[in-house]
Amino acid sequence: MKKIFPDAAAALEGVLFDGMTICAGGFGLSGIPERLIDAIQAAGTTGLTIASNNAGIDGEGLGKLLRTRQVKKMISSYVGENKEFERQYLSGELEVEFCPQGTLAERCRAGGAGIPGFYTKTGVGTLVEEGKEVKNFDGEDYILERGIRADLAIIKGWKADESGNLIFRKTARNFNAPMATAGKICVAEVEEIVPVGSLDPDCIHLPGVYVNRLILGSPYDKKIEFRTTRERVAA
Repeated sequence: MKKIFPDAAAALEGVLFDGMTICAGGFGLSGIPERLIDAIQAAGTTGLTIASNNAGIDGEGLGKLLRTRQVKKMISSYVGENKEFERQYLSGELEVEFCPQGTLAERCRAGGAGIPGFYTKTGVGTLVEEGKEVKNFDGEDYILERGIRADLAIIKGWKADESGNLIFRKTARNFNAPMATAGKICVAEVEEIVPVGSLDPDCIHLPGVYVNRLILGSPYDKKIEFRTTRERVAA
């Protein structure tokens, strides 16, 4: 099965539709599938529900899709410094399902493993508990969280072989692996594609069986989410 496509638009052809659910890897600006996000923006797909730790920052990452009003709902753990995300939520323009960070990762992992739900103590006695089943185990309350299954997963990797076996680079690994498994179709963009057999099997983070389509996204510009400087002190 051919996995390598010439660009993001080609890799997403026939996959996108209005009202779909997307799992997106990344944390802030680290490990975000930039090329695929740009292609979704260009396609004009609307009514999106996106599961992602956050929505990038203003004008970058998923922030681009917020700016063009293509997102109907975010399932996220962190609004952070994204002012447009905050504005749309507070004004009622955007539906937000806040989810504790570890719970979000586990919901995606569970969905990818075929587990429809699991119990966790995280969020017990808080707003997170509202509307959810509570069950007592050994004298402790736990809330039921549902696994997440998405129509599409978009992820960013460092290096992949032609079969889609993939390696993430350091902290850019973040949510990418669980998001990949949660999608019915997974499209990955990477910085380098190498021949099959080039990667050490023990170093592969995501087996190619989870990757349906693959693009080479390089070159990338290194974007900095926060820049902190201080004045140079004279010697």
